[in-house]
Amino acid sequence: MAQTRLMQDLERQGISRRDFLAFCASMATLLGLPKAAAGAIAKAIETDKRPILVWLEFQDCAGNTESFLRSGHPTVAELLLDTLSLNYHETLMVAAGDQAESALEDTVAKHKGEYVAIVEGAIPGDIDSGFCTIGGRSALDIAREVCGSAAATVAVGTCATFGGLPAAHPNPTRALSVADAVPGVKNLINMSACPANAENIAALIVYYLTIKRWPPLDQYRRPLFAYGESIHDGCERRAHFDSGQFVEAWGDEAHRHGYCLYQMGCKGPATSQNCPNVQWNGHTNWPIGCGHPCIGCAEPNFWDVMTPFYQRLPDVEGIDSSKWLDPVGLGLTGVVAAGAVAHGVGEVMRYRRGHRPPPDDGTRTSGKPREPDASDHEENPK
Repeated sequence: MAQTRLMQDLERQGISRRDFLAFCASMATLLGLPKAAAGAIAKAIETDKRPILVWLEFQDCAGNTESFLRSGHPTVAELLLDTLSLNYHETLMVAAGDQAESALEDTVAKHKGEYVAIVEGAIPGDIDSGFCTIGGRSALDIAREVCGSAAATVAVGTCATFGGLPAAHPNPTRALSVADAVPGVKNLINMSACPANAENIAALIVYYLTIKRWPPLDQYRRPLFAYGESIHDGCERRAHFDSGQFVEAWGDEAHRHGYCLYQMGCKGPATSQNCPNVQWNGHTNWPIGCGHPCIGCAEPNFWDVMTPFYQRLPDVEGIDSSKWLDPVGLGLTGVVAAGAVAHGVGEVMRYRRGHRPPPDDGTRTSGKPREPDASDHEENPK
């Protein structure tokens, strides 16, 4: 059988067909699809028309781009950037200045309703102060034009999905998430975390290429395949939690033996993401595996509600840790919790119980995970 152009390009980069099929199999596993779906995924990536993609960067550290470029072998970037038509990305494109901005303008004008917009970074709402201007235009103006004309918008990283660090108190730039900056944006998908996991970004694109629609989402418009369970549920240290075996101090014997980090401030019970299964840096490891507690970076307002990072949350819905804590520990926890409420930690209890902030623009809902609407399952959303 004649090789496709994609496979010829990949082989020139040293990526064999076996590597490619292994990638497709890993995507099927990540998406919760049967192993047989790997063949369909391979066919879709090889033969489908290359989707047009534009990647916008606003108030960000480029961490999501760096994460995307440094994952696995064969890398996600090598596979998907050869599959996609990447028309605009400040960090990756050769063009600069007016030439770069012309490429973005041409894509929006000529391919309205056909391209996918990826947004990295928060968007300043205070446009009068000149924060984050590109080519003389405000980030807010660019986001509304580009995302408003896209077939779908993917917010990658916690800054784009929830405002992240730029939106943390006191929020001098009035930083906004994509949902808040572009009310009613069509087919919005949030990929939170700081940074977003490259494997999950790849799986999202592969899902769309293969199934021709966007995946089911949770109440924050995050794909259920990546955010459907808490980190606590899949954590490799969960058995130690259930047995009441906790790390009490950094470097103690319990820490060296891999015991639970809950009392050291781990926010895994209040955080939804598939880190325990997907891990980072080509499945090398992940924070808890390295002995560091989860800081809850995939959750809304985590800079405010998850701090102090090294103090445990005063309460988490569905987690009964009181049976393992002695009365003295409980007393100290009460003191810490009282001070932490001023920090906003108490908000975690409210949102885990379903009392979530009311939506501003119809893109977020409260309570239990949302049912996918018609726009999530359009055959060709445009």
